[in-house]
Amino acid sequence: MPIESLPTFTKPARQRWESIPADTRKRLLSNVWCGHCRHETAITHFSGAIKGGDLLLVGQCTACHGDVARVIEGS
Repeated sequence: MPIESLPTFTKPARQRWESIPADTRKRLLSNVWCGHCRHETAITHFSGAIKGGDLLLVGQCTACHGDVARVIEGS
């Protein structure tokens, strides 16, 4: 069983991510669209950065290991 590494975040992205309640973070990570699988999946091996005021998570689909992303809009 592989050990998943901790996500890499820029400092502002880490601050934004940690300001989101843990239960909401879990839901966000398990609700990502995979264009290859053509259905909802979870994101793994992800990193985070702030882009245009939004938090952008980029990682892999847990099913096909293809590239996926999740945008969490800023306030």
